[in-house]
Amino acid sequence: MLNSCLIILYIMQNEPDYLEINKMLWNEKTRHHTSSAFYKMDEFLKGESSLNTIELELLGNIKGKSVLHLQCHFGQDSLSLARLGARVTGVDFSDEAINKAKALNEQLEQDVRFICSDVYSLPVVLDEHFDIVFTSYGVLGWLPDMKKWAEIVARFMNPGGTFVIAEFHPVVWMFSSDFRYIQYAYFNKETIVETTNGTYADRDADVKMTEIGWNHDLAEVIQSLISRGLRIDYFQEFDYSPYSCFQNMVEVAPGRFQIRGMEGKLPLVYAVKAAK
Repeated sequence: MLNSCLIILYIMQNEPDYLEINKMLWNEKTRHHTSSAFYKMDEFLKGESSLNTIELELLGNIKGKSVLHLQCHFGQDSLSLARLGARVTGVDFSDEAINKAKALNEQLEQDVRFICSDVYSLPVVLDEHFDIVFTSYGVLGWLPDMKKWAEIVARFMNPGGTFVIAEFHPVVWMFSSDFRYIQYAYFNKETIVETTNGTYADRDADVKMTEIGWNHDLAEVIQSLISRGLRIDYFQEFDYSPYSCFQNMVEVAPGRFQIRGMEGKLPLVYAVKAAK
C-alpha cells in the first residue's frame, strides 16, 4: 500500500510521467489492436465504416467540413470521417498508432492528416481552427485535467463550430473490471494506477502493463465546456455500449451491449454536442 501511495504521489507531482507510461501502453496495445477481430480490419479496408449511430447522428452531414479528431488511435474513425467527405486531421500521442494511421491513409488513398501529439501540447504543433472537433469512446479517462482539455477543444473550434463527444459513462469506471463491486469513486478524487492483462480488443493478448487514468463525472466534463464559452445543445445517456469491450457483456440487440445481470440498469455511454 505504501509503495502504491508513493507511486501515485510521484505521478501527481511529475505530470509528464503519466504521458510516458500511457504512451508505452498504447504503443503496445496498437500492435495488438490492428490485427484483432475487434477492429474488423478486413471489413474496414473493404469500405465498412467504424463509426456508430450515436456519433453519426450528432455529426450530421460533414461533407466539405474540416474536422479535428482528438485521440484518434490508429485512425479508423478519422478515415471513416474522410470517407463521408470531411477534411480530417487526426491526433494521437501514440507514435505507433499514428504510424499505422498514416499507412492506412496511404493504403486507402485518403487525404487525412495525422499528427503525433498529446492533447494538451497540440497548440505547439497545430495553429488552425476547425468546423468540428470530435472525440469518442475511452478518451477522457487518460487526461487528468478537464478544464485544460476543454480549453483545447474551444481553442481549435471555429466561431459557430461544433464539438461532438460520445464517451463511456463515468459510472462504468466505478466498477471493478468484472463489474462485481464498486472499486473507484464516481468523482475525480484520485489518480487511478492499475496493471492490466490483455486489452479490451484482445483479452488474451500478451500485454501486462501499468496504466494511469482518472474518472471524470458528468458535471466536471460539461461544466468545463460551459466555462470555456461553449453552449450545450445536446446531452444524452445511453443504457448500452456499441462495443463489446468490457467483461461480462451480452448483446441485447444488434450492436448494443449491456452488462450481464444489469441489463438496462446502468448508463454505459453518454453524448454531448456543443457549439461555439
